[in-house]
Parts: sequence; structure tokens; C-alpha cells
Amino acid sequence: MKKSFLTILLIIVATINSAAQTTETFFKEVNIFLSIYTKAGKVDYKALANNPSSLDKLVSLTKEVSLAGADVKIAQAFWINAYNMSVIKGIVANYPIKSPLDKKGFFDTTKYEIAGQKITLNDIENKKLRAKFSDARFHFVLVCGALGCPPIIEEAYMPNTLDAQLEQQTKKALNRDSFIKVSKGKVAFSEIFKWYKEDFVKDGNEIDFLNKYRKEKVASDSKVTYYSYDWRLNEK
Repeated sequence: MKKSFLTILLIIVATINSAAQTTETFFKEVNIFLSIYTKAGKVDYKALANNPSSLDKLVSLTKEVSLAGADVKIAQAFWINAYNMSVIKGIVANYPIKSPLDKKGFFDTTKYEIAGQKITLNDIENKKLRAKFSDARFHFVLVCGALGCPPIIEEAYMPNTLDAQLEQQTKKALNRDSFIKVSKGKVAFSEIFKWYKEDFVKDGNEIDFLNKYRKEKVASDSKVTYYSYDWRLNEK
């Protein structure tokens, strides 16, 4: 009985260690990939379409990842990176295109094999992140491949720095004049705030959320509007 229990325990430990090594490799490879193919919030899709080997390697690695025994930060960082990599994969697979919306079902039909399951981009966002973790900052790190998205960064989201990265990207987005358009008595939000309003009004309203991160606060009685999303490709 004791021997059997020890065997099971060793198997569990080995599985957890293997999963940790796989996610560690994944984060490392994403970091290298982004440092090469992204700059100033844009992606070099043309270069990737001409030579997709590094992207294909990442996609294969994404399939192999196991999140068994992974802690919260590892899971969150994994799914954020997996989303961004899958968006790039989806665009390269259909390149040249002018917008992710040029491919029907890009977000809600096309499935990717990730961590042992087949899943859409919308499922990653809504089921793996929003449904499990109440953190509106995710919206500023998930990059949909369009200019209207918050910009992609030139590094991977890492478990040990994730909170700082989420905070940094949220502040950057909400202090950009091109993302939050403030005029006398009015504030125009990205449609992200319209589509996911419930995420931003849990502790007040949109302006309350905005002012948590703004250097120059917006008047609480400002009229709230939403400007049209720019779906053009975020191509370098």
C-alpha cells in the first residue's frame, strides 16, 4: 500500500515538473520570437509568411504544454501568450489580409490546438481568462491583430512579472490620447469598454476605472461615448 502510494506520488511530482519545464520553455521561446518579429506595437507578418518556421515551432510547443499543477500566474501568463501567438498564427495562415475580420470566423470559429484541447480565440479570452479571473487588465494585453487593440509588446508575459506587466500596459493604454480621447466635458472610449462593459463597472463606472490609471484625471460628470474600432492589420 505504501509502495503504491509512493509510486503515485512520484508520478504526480514528475508530471508537475514536466509541465513546469514545458511552460518555462514556452515562455522563453515566446520571448525570443517577439523580440525578433515585433516592434513599436506592430508585427512583421510578411517576414513570418515568408519564413514561418519559428512560428510553427511555437505552435507545436503550445500543443504540448500541460497546465497540470500550474499555479494561477503561470496559467494566466500562458493563456495571454497563447492568445497573442494564435492571433499571429491565424493572420500568417491567411496572409496577405488587411484585417483579421477578412477571415470569417477568425475569433469565434477557427480553433487552435492548445494545451491538449481545441479552442477558439474567443474561448481563450472569455472562458480561460475572463470567466476564471476577475481582472479587467487582461483587455490591455490581449492583442487581436488590429490597430485598435492595445499594442503588442516585444517580450513575453511571464508569471513572475505578470502583475507588473498588466499594470504597465493598462496605464500605457489609458494614458494614450489615441486610445482614450478626452475633450471638454466628454471622453471617448475604445469600443473595448462597450463590448466588455461589465468588466469595467464592477467598482463604479468606466470613468472610475479610467481614473485609477490616468495621470490626468477625467471629470466624473464627463459624457461617455465610444469611437469606432480600427480593424486594420497591426502590420509592421
